[in-house]
Amino acid sequence: MQLHGTATNMQTINVAAINASSGIGVADHSKNTFIELQRKKVQRYVIFKIKEKKMEVVVEKTREPSESYEDFAAYLPDNDCRYAVYDFDFVTSENCPKSKIFFIAW
Repeated sequence: MQLHGTATNMQTINVAAINASSGIGVADHSKNTFIELQRKKVQRYVIFKIKEKKMEVVVEKTREPSESYEDFAAYLPDNDCRYAVYDFDFVTSENCPKSKIFFIAW
């Protein structure tokens, strides 16, 4: 199971298997927020953190599509871990607009 690189097929990851092996759950809001980013393109990025008391992954921050990568990078903490998905827009050499979603372990 690959959890890095592009996340365009992230919904196919067996979340139950991840939860069973790590002991950390994923909040429904976290799953739904990722799906919104992926399908509706309503966020540029989503930053997740582990809520230690509940032992689950929760949404810490989302930002609208106008935000830049620099804004995203500036928000990541220096001395704490985070997980994020970032929707990167680009134009190919054939002048075709594209988008890739990256999973980032910080």
